[in-house]
Amino acid sequence: MHPKRLLIKDFVYDLPEDRIAKYPLPQRDESKLLIYKNGEITQDIYAKLDEHIPSSSLLVFNNTKVVEARLLFKKNTGSVIELFCLEPGDEYADITTAMLQKGKVTWKCLVGGAKKWKKETLTKEVETKEKSVTLNAKRIGKLNDYFLIAFSWNDTQLSFAEVLHIAGAVPLPPYLNRIAEENDKERYQTIYAKYDGSVAAPTAGLHFTEGLFKKLDAKNIQRDFVTLHVGAGTFKPVKSETMQDHEMHTEFIEVRKEFIENLLLHLNDPIIAVGTTSLRTIESLYWLGVKIIIDPEISLHELHIEQWDAYDINVGDIDTEKALLALIKWMNKRNIETLFTRTQIIIAPGYDLKVAKALITNFHQPQSTLLLLVAALAFDDWKKIYDYALANNFRFLSYGDGSLIWKTQLA
Repeated sequence: MHPKRLLIKDFVYDLPEDRIAKYPLPQRDESKLLIYKNGEITQDIYAKLDEHIPSSSLLVFNNTKVVEARLLFKKNTGSVIELFCLEPGDEYADITTAMLQKGKVTWKCLVGGAKKWKKETLTKEVETKEKSVTLNAKRIGKLNDYFLIAFSWNDTQLSFAEVLHIAGAVPLPPYLNRIAEENDKERYQTIYAKYDGSVAAPTAGLHFTEGLFKKLDAKNIQRDFVTLHVGAGTFKPVKSETMQDHEMHTEFIEVRKEFIENLLLHLNDPIIAVGTTSLRTIESLYWLGVKIIIDPEISLHELHIEQWDAYDINVGDIDTEKALLALIKWMNKRNIETLFTRTQIIIAPGYDLKVAKALITNFHQPQSTLLLLVAALAFDDWKKIYDYALANNFRFLSYGDGSLIWKTQLA
């Protein structure tokens, strides 16, 4: 069945409020780990992940960094206007370029209290130990669900990423129903976060520690990194009756050519995505390669993945190796070392994974595209997985426990 015809009511479960983890555990890798393989479920903790993964496996992590994307401005009247930075204006090639802008930048934002904000420029003064920074925000347009905001600041030595770090707050998921605290700056960030751009953490990676990495190294379990900047759309619930009427959010990805070459070297080994963002990224690489095989002269501007591409493109005999080789050849021809593009891929029941053999992920909200993704690996057993987690006191959502789900083989 085409995923367009999936009914979202089939992906509902009862999640009591007290099962949502409001805070993380003190020790990252002490979080519980559910292991699903060949229809069987066991449990352990993340600190012992190495015992559940074969040597020579390749773990793929998302090294995006959460930015302090929530900005509060106070008007002279006392009204507070909240700006939530979603993604850069269309004039920037990618998020990294926009984050490095100095002095001014345009950004697409959600605006809390928009009716109280007319045409005046908002100003925010921020005092740090080293300096005082004045940040200005001006509305320059409205587009569908967001506003286009022109930001400017008086210290042109600072990048926008640095300004957000000084003036903004960590954008915790709305379902936590609490304001960010000082500890969240460190705990709502993976230990390997590198590139500024996400407004939500790749939460599966929050459980990893240097000690766990050493255990994985000792067993010759490899790791590599992609970058997918997580947007606020990751929290967008499916409100339509069928998936056909749900618009999947678009996210920006950055992938090095060396990473794609590394995937090729590990196609006969278990490739395990750490997080749904990593999974969407590596699966998108296959479809980018398919598009190149279909149209070898496709431009960088045209090379991206739309929501239903993975179901509507006739791939014929294009296997994973052939697709990845085509992508590398296309990058070599254009002297591209790092691919910057976007993906809107939706992974749902009916999708057969092309690259990954397993997924490490947290427990997700009912009626979410992330739950559909889990069901693409485990089919109807997603219900068994979630029933087990609920019955065995697993903690849910961003700060909760997680799972290692091995792909169910098609009959």
